[in-house]
Amino acid sequence: MSLKNRSIRLLILTASATAVLLPGASLAQAKATVKGPAGNAFYKASAKQIKAGKPGTMIWARQVKYTANGRVALPSASKTMLVLYRSLDPKGKPIAVSGTIDLPKGKAPKGGFKVISWAHGTTGAADACAPSRNANGGPADGYISYATASYDGWVKAGYAVLRTDYEGLGTPGPHPYLIGASEGRAVVDIALAAREIWQVGKDWLIGGHSQGGHAALFAASLAPKLAPKLKMKGVFAYAPASHLWEQGQAISGLGAGFEGLSGLAIMILNSAAREAGVDPSTLVTPQVAAKLGKLEEVCSAQLGGADIFGAIQPKDLLRPGVTTASIDAALKAMNPNVKIKAPVLVVQGLDDGTVFPVFTDALVNELKKSGDNVTYDTFAGLTHSSVVTDAAVKKAISAWIKARLR
Repeated sequence: MSLKNRSIRLLILTASATAVLLPGASLAQAKATVKGPAGNAFYKASAKQIKAGKPGTMIWARQVKYTANGRVALPSASKTMLVLYRSLDPKGKPIAVSGTIDLPKGKAPKGGFKVISWAHGTTGAADACAPSRNANGGPADGYISYATASYDGWVKAGYAVLRTDYEGLGTPGPHPYLIGASEGRAVVDIALAAREIWQVGKDWLIGGHSQGGHAALFAASLAPKLAPKLKMKGVFAYAPASHLWEQGQAISGLGAGFEGLSGLAIMILNSAAREAGVDPSTLVTPQVAAKLGKLEEVCSAQLGGADIFGAIQPKDLLRPGVTTASIDAALKAMNPNVKIKAPVLVVQGLDDGTVFPVFTDALVNELKKSGDNVTYDTFAGLTHSSVVTDAAVKKAISAWIKARLR
């Protein structure tokens, strides 16, 4: 056999072997993926590895097997991949972000599976709170698993579902909670990274709940610039967080009975202070300042406990005489009143005691005034979580998704 023929045969064998490892991927795509390390080492790439590619490219991936008691892999997926991909923080620094990619069963249609990039609700700011690290009975399990049936239904319907953890959740560094430029970019970049390896198409939707509804709106506004070759068909947001500055102004009037909001308020204040370059301990009482470190140690459910912030009334969080003036600009910038070219669906439960309907009403009016094409659906009797789990709402969302991704 000639040298030339041996080279051709070697190339064919290499391509065949790669196709077995990554079904549906081209040789060029398959070469782009590295199998990630086991355990929590998966989340820690070196600076060199992060800088080796542009934002929206894969660092490595690893398959997560489905088990009956598992909390990451979806039962209706053909495979669930834990991924680490490249992104940028709001200051332009290259970072790694983790997440999961769920692929439907069956052969991909021409052009690839259509995509839903999902943005999760508040889980906390510690690495253990990342959805891709979730486990049965884990510290954020209740704040993650309630939505599993929804996106498993989307996978069953034939869509690829992408679930970012966001910057600093799972991966090293702080989590920029409700900082739209960070969350939104993470939602978009995982869609770009998925196309590098798997058979996913250009048609996609963005969706999210609570913090994720906020992130979804920012992502939809960023998508035309960050992913111009993808075809975003719309964005749906359940109870999106909004008007954080206005809510901050009301904190001095929230006393007994509102202690359950104190942990959330501290997460917002801490994130806004960090964004503004302000030491958050200078804004809060010594009692609260002594517990700020807990934000990087435990998840939302634990932050609301009586031993951390759950026994403190919101009106008693700030130091006497202190205002939020030094972080007001950061709080105002958190409001997701953004320009979105694609159709927008906002869904709100009228009995929501976390994201109050009055603020979502105001946000929808702002979006419409900005020229966005917004449909606003409200549901009587539904709370912050039941607006996601309610059967009638799920049916309406599924119909909306199908209409956008026909």
